[in-house]
Amino acid sequence: MCGDLSHWSIGISGVIFQRRDRKGRGVYAEKHMLNKFKNQKNYCHAETLEADSFKEKQVGTPISPFKNLRVTMILTIIIFSTIFSRCNKQKDISQNNTQQIPQTNWPIFRGDNNFSGNAKGSLPDSLQLLWKFQTEDEISASPVVMDGKVYFASLDGKLYCADAESGKEIWKYEITTSFEASPMVLNNTVYIGNVNRKLYAIDADSGFVKWEFETGGKIMGSPNWSVNPETKDTLVFQGCYDSKMYCFNAKTGEKIWTYDTKNFINGAPAIYKDYLIFGGCDAFVHQVSTITGKRKVKVNLESYLAASPSVYENFVYVGNYDSELIAVNLEDTVIVWKYYDEEEGAPFFSSPAVTKKYVVIGSRDYRLHCVDRLTGERVWVFRTNDDVESSPVIIDGKVIFCSADGRVYVLKLDDGSMIWQYEIGSVIISSPAVASGRIYIGAEDGNLYCFGK
Repeated sequence: MCGDLSHWSIGISGVIFQRRDRKGRGVYAEKHMLNKFKNQKNYCHAETLEADSFKEKQVGTPISPFKNLRVTMILTIIIFSTIFSRCNKQKDISQNNTQQIPQTNWPIFRGDNNFSGNAKGSLPDSLQLLWKFQTEDEISASPVVMDGKVYFASLDGKLYCADAESGKEIWKYEITTSFEASPMVLNNTVYIGNVNRKLYAIDADSGFVKWEFETGGKIMGSPNWSVNPETKDTLVFQGCYDSKMYCFNAKTGEKIWTYDTKNFINGAPAIYKDYLIFGGCDAFVHQVSTITGKRKVKVNLESYLAASPSVYENFVYVGNYDSELIAVNLEDTVIVWKYYDEEEGAPFFSSPAVTKKYVVIGSRDYRLHCVDRLTGERVWVFRTNDDVESSPVIIDGKVIFCSADGRVYVLKLDDGSMIWQYEIGSVIISSPAVASGRIYIGAEDGNLYCFGK
């Protein structure tokens, strides 16, 4: 058993559990295997050409043809050097501008199929509520954004599609039970599972069902996808409460393979190369081939995993129910470090956001934690007034996250200082989606909120 499952409430493509007494643990970084880096300096050598000084010639004094040739060569080098330098500067400017182009789509839980929790572009320091969309029940799952449309599910049993700019409804698809998982949009199709064991593939423009598949248990996590490098078929992966990870043909819905973990799968699988990375109530991180469904390895994290992992380079980062944030090297399959707080620590139900320097994650200890990605040492913590089960998003040197205290927060990534907050006044466990400089968030008051400039 993965705790008292009859009392769990699941969503946000990780898992949302009923709140329980907190288990304290202490700030700790267990370094099993750390690479040591030495500072390296790069040196640039510039060679210069110096021309001989040319004396003014008297009228009628002949000039050597070799001197003329030398002058011509030097001038040619100078001209081409100037042109090359200007081209390089223009290239640098172009690259910098490209990096500032806002990310227009957020098609999957955590933004990409590595579940990095990163968005491209800029975010203003001050935001305002642009619109909100009222559903008939709580929104616990996270929204996604694709091609100017926002897709989100509610416990009222409806999957909604609305205009991302105005919030006007475009279509809705209704079932007899509820959606607690986040959708994924791929190739003009919305993929989403429900608590009644079904995975749906729905046309993104019309809301009509293309295919559906009935599994053996509730679906609480988001799907993910990859392409089979041999057949070029697009594959969709879905974890389920029947303890299985499923692989489907994205176009036809044909089941290709299943992998059995022998216990509930709560969160969504992240992608690492040609492997799925995921966990669940068996307390293991599984590394499974996307093509064959065969396991490469599994790593015991000693407590069940409530949320989805994040992959950065060859590492996976995930929090467990035993209040530990853990880094695993996927190539060596060893635990690199563990972080926990023995004084205030509580279970992690949030999925991490990861950059080159930092790992940021929410906890039921009311705090958002930022640790060093390589060492697991604490960088900063930020305290809210209730559990942080929402997963953070990093953009433009800032961190966006929500708390069950009913607030949306934006912090500075480097030091955790607060830049902006907005009080919705209702519990938030949904994670933000960020696209085109806007933030989309669902709340337990049944509203989807859109913030921006």
